[in-house]
Amino acid sequence: MPHPDFPPGTVWLVGAGPGDPELLSRKAERLIREADILFHDALVGPAILDLARPGAILGSVGKRSGRHSKDQATIDRLIVDAALAGLKVVRLKGGDPGIFGRTGEELAACAAHGVPVRICPGITAASAAAAAAGAPLTLRGSARAITFLTAHTRAGQLPDQDWAAHVRLGGTLGIYMGRAAAPDVAAGLMAAGLAPETPVLVAVDISMPGERLLRGRLDALAFLVRTISDEDPTLLLIGEAVAPAQMPERTETAAGTACTPA
Repeated sequence: MPHPDFPPGTVWLVGAGPGDPELLSRKAERLIREADILFHDALVGPAILDLARPGAILGSVGKRSGRHSKDQATIDRLIVDAALAGLKVVRLKGGDPGIFGRTGEELAACAAHGVPVRICPGITAASAAAAAAGAPLTLRGSARAITFLTAHTRAGQLPDQDWAAHVRLGGTLGIYMGRAAAPDVAAGLMAAGLAPETPVLVAVDISMPGERLLRGRLDALAFLVRTISDEDPTLLLIGEAVAPAQMPERTETAAGTACTPA
């Protein structure tokens, strides 16, 4: 039976998470299966798109590495037109729609045309990257705040930042789409007083088959990203919370991996 929260002419902005379909919420999976048309980002993996029902229309409207298949105004118009035509519309976004997802423009476009629109949250890349690395994003006593920035502006260069304010705040700093800006990020933070040995985690293709996690120090960040292509979605996590955990040694057993007491 169709769910009452998704009648024809409705738009859902759905978080597809970092890429692994098992990290979708149950609600996101249901909405994907019910949609008549899905407008999806470039970073939404094929395994997630395969969840769409037979006959559903898939429209790629992705933006990647500075190349935009559709500008935002065109995307807004496609979403609104499909809803006004009586279709069940899913706008499928990588990660969480509310974090660097241009959700505000799409909400405003729907509201301007009287189109009902709702949001289904998703797991953002920073959470997935920290989990993959076996690290928290916060750490009692040393990382009580999280700050997210995006480098997806001006050909990968960060907008002007008050690095001293970030250093004073402490906590964990997450830089989305940060490969190209990594040298400037490291230089800015160290010039503002952040210790060169501050732990960093560079996460590439999180939760996907080609996932890579590179650990190092802030003063080596520019070196760490040299092997990463412009095409690879890259997240930088900086702060004490992402330091390698002191875990018990692990041994392989017939049933899987087990922790060996110290």
